[in-house]
Amino acid sequence: MPVKEQLIAEGLRQKMCGIFGCVLSEGNAAPLIHSSLKRLEYRGYDSVGIAVLNNGKISIKKDQGKIDEVHKIHNLDDLPGNIGIGHTRWATHGAPLKINSHPHTDCSGEIVVVHNGIIENFLDLKSELQNLGHIFSSKTDTEIMPHLIEEALKQNPQLNIQQAVQQSLKRIEGSYAFAIISTREPDKIICARNESPLVLGINHKGVFCASDIPAFLEVTNKAVMINNGELVILTNQDYEIKKISDGSTITREPISIEWTAEMAVKQGHPHFMIKEIHEQPETLRNTLRMQDHYLDLLTTFLDRANEVFLVACGTSYHACLAASYMFSKLAFLPTYPVYASEFLEQHGKSVNIDSTILAVSQSGETADTLAAVNCAQQRAATVLGLTNVIGSSLTRISRVYIGTQSGPEIGVAATKTFTSQLSVLAQLALKLAKKRGKISQDEMDTLEEKLGQIPEVVNSIVTSQEQKIQQLAKKYANSKVFFFLGRGISTATAFEGRLKLMEIAYIPSISFPAGESKHGPISLIENGFPVVFVCPKDDTHKTVIGNIMEMKARGAHIIAVIEEGDQDIKSLSDDYIEVPKGIPSVLTPIPYAIPLQLLAYYTALEKGFNPDMPRNLAKSVTVK
Repeated sequence: MPVKEQLIAEGLRQKMCGIFGCVLSEGNAAPLIHSSLKRLEYRGYDSVGIAVLNNGKISIKKDQGKIDEVHKIHNLDDLPGNIGIGHTRWATHGAPLKINSHPHTDCSGEIVVVHNGIIENFLDLKSELQNLGHIFSSKTDTEIMPHLIEEALKQNPQLNIQQAVQQSLKRIEGSYAFAIISTREPDKIICARNESPLVLGINHKGVFCASDIPAFLEVTNKAVMINNGELVILTNQDYEIKKISDGSTITREPISIEWTAEMAVKQGHPHFMIKEIHEQPETLRNTLRMQDHYLDLLTTFLDRANEVFLVACGTSYHACLAASYMFSKLAFLPTYPVYASEFLEQHGKSVNIDSTILAVSQSGETADTLAAVNCAQQRAATVLGLTNVIGSSLTRISRVYIGTQSGPEIGVAATKTFTSQLSVLAQLALKLAKKRGKISQDEMDTLEEKLGQIPEVVNSIVTSQEQKIQQLAKKYANSKVFFFLGRGISTATAFEGRLKLMEIAYIPSISFPAGESKHGPISLIENGFPVVFVCPKDDTHKTVIGNIMEMKARGAHIIAVIEEGDQDIKSLSDDYIEVPKGIPSVLTPIPYAIPLQLLAYYTALEKGFNPDMPRNLAKSVTVK
């Protein structure tokens, strides 16, 4: 793979925690770890920690909060030693507290680990290790790793650290980038990767490992890309790459990075928004690693509720609207999607102890959503939460909450957090359907299989359709107004497409259920009027064809998002964007939203706007 494409591919890996480690020929590691973690702040984080090895002793400083805040309290630079690891944490398991901050150690404090990723089977491994006498301090999935290594060495004292790490990795399911130090072999760092990003930096002063190139770009532009399934041994003058599966050695030479630090932060992309659109296959894979017991607990509350309100704002409301179809079709559970800003007036006095509110918020700090759930809580309703920020106000209010595992989203317009919300909500609907016995096992198996394929479907859409969508943006960028129409669950997809175009391209846009278009909106149609139809090949397909023909007869330009090979709608469309076949109707909002995100992004560029900084908007709306 050419260097630039390889680096961009690394940039598409999902960003959560930030890792940096170094083995220096001379000098103290702590100040460099501190400054390198600062260069990873763009990834988003809620706590920070550093561990340094010196004279066979490990010293750790860590706490919740921003790097500058933690440094002011603990002085992160004041740790002697030429070898160390550091971490900025985005909470996924366990609240953002000092005890959950990385690094984590084994029982003896001899093995120290930092980690980016999600370990799927950590509860089973934790239970096994506790039965063997291991004591855990945190609520994180990461802490099982030092204890696994400790147990491997206890069972077989002949193993070296690399072998113990390799043996432990074979027991872990999920995604990870690890950096590990130990007093047993105080001259090296052991790293490993599966799906979470890991890259090395090399110069005459030492060897560095990091989650992303910007961490060490001020020190060296020589980088070595580490691939999935690989383990690395770092010393102060060299590195050795091995396959985790069999321990065989891999030879890989450094490459030169020509980017500036600013360019490297976005991995060659001009904006965070497009980078985050490209990250969606990986974020969706992470949502599918959700622990079953969290889903089971939340669906238990949904199942016993007399009435369920799905409460949210903006993009999160569109996810709730789609979810209302999912819960109805799969679990036969009627739910009521409500704009959070309207909840108090519309339902505030009617909710009671038999009501359940599932609040959805990317930030967990949306003022209208918090006001709604506080009102519901005061009236003894059960509050459940779905958010991307563990430790946010919503997680503290909720009886039970789930994190979407999206990682930080820097672009103001929500992209990967929307599809992650949909994925989690779909999993909840499936769990509830199974609990209620409303669909057959065969149908359940098929839907779960199809949901598991969605990340690859999304990847194929971005790969095959992006260039075509760029051309559509050029063609329609000067349009004065757009329509977005869909039927059934695709109504939610159409609403989200409209919102994206308005948010970042500033084109007035109108969205209705397609069946409502002839009850007034159709009067706006004239020659050349662009109408975007979201039309998967589901039960609404024939009716949507009729709606398209109504619009086309009045001169509209039809832009259709269709299932691959849908000749009926192709023949009626002026332009079309294709999505792979075989996606069940209840899952279509996830892949069908991708072309609409890309259309909004490239239309904004055509109009000369910065999609990362839409005017008058903020990432988290914390005032009512």
